Amino acid sequence: MNLNTWRLLILTYNYFMGMKTDPTLKLEQAFWKEGFSIVAGLDEAGRGAWAGPVAAGAVILPRAEDISEKLKGVRDSKRLTPRQRERLFSVIQRHVLSWGVGFASNIEIDGYGIVPATKLAMKRAISQLIPSPQALVIDAVQLKTVALPQLSVYFGDSISLSIAAASILAKVSRDRWMIATETRYPDYGFASHKGYGTRKHQIGLKVCGTCEIHRLSYKPIKAQLSSC
Repeated sequence: MNLNTWRLLILTYNYFMGMKTDPTLKLEQAFWKEGFSIVAGLDEAGRGAWAGPVAAGAVILPRAEDISEKLKGVRDSKRLTPRQRERLFSVIQRHVLSWGVGFASNIEIDGYGIVPATKLAMKRAISQLIPSPQALVIDAVQLKTVALPQLSVYFGDSISLSIAAASILAKVSRDRWMIATETRYPDYGFASHKGYGTRKHQIGLKVCGTCEIHRLSYKPIKAQLSSC
């Protein structure tokens, strides 16, 4: 089955399914059959947050028959508890061929926009991979400036095992960053909500205003600044 056929199947699958299935190696295998043996999966975390960086994970899985069993439980990071993500973070690092995590700061998000900043974080994650990938499978993003064959699929973290693994690496790495930031900015509750627009975060903004890791280009933050 060639890659164009896979693209059509993915579109159909995304339309009709509820995206609650466990991820498989079918997308990776489509590339393997085309002769691309080193395939990286990519996903991001933190696009919707009001503060902090956006993170991207990149994972290359080995072409081992037991890799699905070794990564049992790996799925879309949003379907896992924090404790499950932390456990699987170590499992992924131990069993994959290569992995990387890249960040783009709130300053870069404000300067470039969230989509370009997300792509920048993904390219930084890819740059950490050894060996370098020959093809990419990506959750809902196209990296047109990266000269590699790639499949961009919606709900990729529910379809592809390598994308799901990347989503966990990105989420855990970003959460750890936000938790560490709590000591510098204790009035916002970053350790609990990780920069998203919760009630606690909103109260912190009303009382303290913004801090240097807030995304000033985001509408809720702009509204906060205009009300001061």
